[in-house]
Amino acid sequence: MAGAGAGGSSTEPPPRHPWGLLGAAVLGAALAGLHAVAVPFLAPALRRVCLPFVPATPRQLDNVLRLLPKRPGPLVDIGSGDGRVVIAAAKAGFPAVGYELNPWLVWFSRYRAWRAGVRGCATFYICDLWKVTFSQFSNVVIFGVPQMMPQLEKKLERELGAGARVIACRFPFPGWTPAQVAGQGDDTAWAYDAGAFHSVPSRS
Repeated sequence: MAGAGAGGSSTEPPPRHPWGLLGAAVLGAALAGLHAVAVPFLAPALRRVCLPFVPATPRQLDNVLRLLPKRPGPLVDIGSGDGRVVIAAAKAGFPAVGYELNPWLVWFSRYRAWRAGVRGCATFYICDLWKVTFSQFSNVVIFGVPQMMPQLEKKLERELGAGARVIACRFPFPGWTPAQVAGQGDDTAWAYDAGAFHSVPSRS
């Protein structure tokens, strides 16, 4: 019996190879990094009102600027994405601000403004548009989606002064009558003057 015990097969598990542990660690780090990068982009899609990042086309940008000639006062782009509207407005002479929820896009926008030489008059903030006020702005630009426009109408009616102008591109505001329209199809931009929509009875 003693001989059988000495000569039997071993029940100990084989040693782990160090390369296997290293590979698991690298994979875990990669997945964690992907999560950190992806969450800011995907999180807005999980909100009740989604404002996805879809870059403005050159024609859309031109139509927006056509509706802002010689306008006084600062400009804000709601959901400023990669900063192209704010940078174009700054080049046109506006003190321009971008509000964007995605921090990666805000950092990229700041870099683009620096490269374009307008860092001093193009400012970007990481924030939720529903948690800030727009009362200090004379010009507002929004590339919105249909689901958010009625709610945003009410917010802007409450906060904007009588001399303000709102430019909507891609989708119009449902309850306002535009003062001017530029472009057509997906490139259409609508200009709304606050003096006109303040005369509409409040729907809040």
